[in-house]
Amino acid sequence: MSSLPAVDVLYVDEHLIVVHKPTGLLVHRGWDNDRDVMLFRVRDHLGAQVDPVHRLDRGTSGCLVFARTKACTPLLAKTFEEGRAEKTYLALVRGHMKEDHVRIAYDIPRTEDGPRVPAVTEARTLARSPNDRCSLVEAKPETGRLHQIRRHLRHLSHPLVGDVRHGDGRVNRHYREAWNLHRLALHAVRLRFPHPITPGLTVDAQAPIPDDLRGPFAALGLAEALAAYDPAPLRA
Repeated sequence: MSSLPAVDVLYVDEHLIVVHKPTGLLVHRGWDNDRDVMLFRVRDHLGAQVDPVHRLDRGTSGCLVFARTKACTPLLAKTFEEGRAEKTYLALVRGHMKEDHVRIAYDIPRTEDGPRVPAVTEARTLARSPNDRCSLVEAKPETGRLHQIRRHLRHLSHPLVGDVRHGDGRVNRHYREAWNLHRLALHAVRLRFPHPITPGLTVDAQAPIPDDLRGPFAALGLAEALAAYDPAPLRA
């Protein structure tokens, strides 16, 4: 019997599964050779192998999909590659965003050492904190590049709170000490895409905001803006 923690399932059928990944976990075993990764948890939960078709950074929580069959894997991967999967994230960024809505078109590397390629993110300001200089932002990436949301918001001079790679260490320490925020403030709140096998079916999975974000966001005066983004999880 597996000793790995339980999996929070948002949607499941015979072809695929969408789960709620917690912060701090890799999607699959990488250079760090972690023994506990989301792939292993889902595999053990289902008692069968699964294939990851997209990724979330270690620090990012929220909606993550795996294919359950070999027939589904390439079709689901193609859905993401062609931009037919709508991904919605909540991000807490440094500073009060001036724009209510901005389309960020800024080339970034596809991989860590790769050439720059086109990347686009739609960002909408949901609220500006009355208690500190930060903003709650909804981000919808139209492309899937490495650290895309984190890089794009930094490009606007509004790096994510808790981002140790693209953010500001002093800001991160301030939010740890003042607001008890000890993680990357990025959550994949919704994932919506046409089912790759079943015609006419749309998978629409939503991941509730975890407590390690909910508490700090509420203390920052952002609770009202979160209400529309915190539904009960959709379960099969």
